[in-house]
Amino acid sequence: MSLFLSILTLTLTLTLFIPTCLSFTVIMSDSGVPSALVDAPQTGFSVNNNGATTDRDEQQAVYDIMKATGNDWATDIPDVCRGRWHGIECMPDKNNVFHVVSLSFGALSDDTAFPTCDPTRSYISPSITKLPHIRTLFFYRCFTDKPQPIPPFLGLMGPTLQTLVLRENGHVGPIPTQLGNLTGLRVLDLHKNNLNGSIPVSFSRFTGLKSLDLSSNKLTGSIPSFAFPELTILDLNQNHLTGSIPTEIGNCGSLMKIDLSRNRLSGVIPDSIGGLTSLILMDLSYNSLSGPIPTSLNNLDSLQALILNGNPISSMIPSTAFDKFKSLMILILSDTDSYGPIPESIARLPNLRILHLDRNRLNGSIPTSFRNVNGLSELRLNDNQLMGPIPFDKEIVWRMRRKLKLENNLGLCYDGRNGFGSDLGSLSDSGIDHCDMPRPGPAQMVQHVATTNEGEPGLANGGISYSMNSTADHPHPPQPLPETSSSSSLSLHQTKSTQMCQTSLHLPLKNTQPPHQRLRRPVSRREETYLSGVI
Repeated sequence: MSLFLSILTLTLTLTLFIPTCLSFTVIMSDSGVPSALVDAPQTGFSVNNNGATTDRDEQQAVYDIMKATGNDWATDIPDVCRGRWHGIECMPDKNNVFHVVSLSFGALSDDTAFPTCDPTRSYISPSITKLPHIRTLFFYRCFTDKPQPIPPFLGLMGPTLQTLVLRENGHVGPIPTQLGNLTGLRVLDLHKNNLNGSIPVSFSRFTGLKSLDLSSNKLTGSIPSFAFPELTILDLNQNHLTGSIPTEIGNCGSLMKIDLSRNRLSGVIPDSIGGLTSLILMDLSYNSLSGPIPTSLNNLDSLQALILNGNPISSMIPSTAFDKFKSLMILILSDTDSYGPIPESIARLPNLRILHLDRNRLNGSIPTSFRNVNGLSELRLNDNQLMGPIPFDKEIVWRMRRKLKLENNLGLCYDGRNGFGSDLGSLSDSGIDHCDMPRPGPAQMVQHVATTNEGEPGLANGGISYSMNSTADHPHPPQPLPETSSSSSLSLHQTKSTQMCQTSLHLPLKNTQPPHQRLRRPVSRREETYLSGVI
């Protein structure tokens, strides 16, 4: 499932941030007026702009930045914009002078050729503030061996910066409040560092922000009441955030992905989330959110993944909560302490692929309408209180194989009329058998015989012992009765699957025959066997 979610997230990100390829586009300033820079492919610089040169101050700044990351080789390039290395992008102005608009460092994959950083001595040079036209700054895994704070001087780069990515760099300390001065930011990505402290309130100045990723850090405090009308991705997962989910999140009307998982958030899921009609993925798992699940979520008709597992929701799953989720592919409600029946509406989700309802208190039977969920590839209903026949036919069970989890319920069984013969495959591994299997057979009565102390055949311990045992439930032989001097015991054992009731009757039996007249003969092998308590 994790691979499925990763692909979904990657697809979403690519859709949002990879523009359509054009021969050139005009870069608009914040005021909406075209700037003096024209965005054109770098490969065309030497062909169409043979007379253009890089701004001298910016070229020196690039040399400083490259040396700070261990890339001293760049100082041998006479013109950095015409040098054509991947990781630097330039655009000309109307005077045919190149300006640096993008710098990227770090090997994202084998296919990228961004300059790598020397992790033992790299740092971000203050000369980065001498690039007045820069729009994208990207550092990936550059300072892991030399952890350092995010330099506050990045806030001096001004409103031209649109994308700031400091990803997996090992940055420590708090997020500088000065970053709030970057009012032109569209993308801020600080994923997987060691940042602590709270999310700066100054981020509220990012009125045009489209993507905010602060995941996998050690941030504390509450989520600020931001209202970013253009925000499409909000990822704050794997931090130490507390408090409730702000209701103002409903004002971020363009949101397509919310991931607040693995924090310490409490309270209820706000109804305002139901207004995010563009939402595709919502992951609130592993927090301390309580129920009930708001019925307003039914308005999220574009939602493809809803993940709420690991929250003490402790309520019934609303019967109509999923009536309009026509696009939903992933529904995860494991470990939510949900109770009551499984709603029929879940079976009416036409695109559902993954359903996890395990480790709850769901009871009743699996709705028969689940027979028609043909697209389901993974189902977990284990560790509940479900009973009755399983509605799936053989084809569905075989297709899901080990991804069908049904064990540890009260009494699920399989109706043989649905296509299975004696071979139940993976169902038998879950402790599930045919619904029409015969009950355990009738009890058997056994008489125990023993000899007297004088070696005579007679009553065990002076009496008769009878035991009634269900051989299916108690395969072990009955144990000898405790020794008594003047009584015999009649023990009736009636066994059920969960308890055993025992009734003992003590009936004195006297042998009036004098000892010298009692029959004496050797003990037989069969009697010795009885004496040992085995029939």
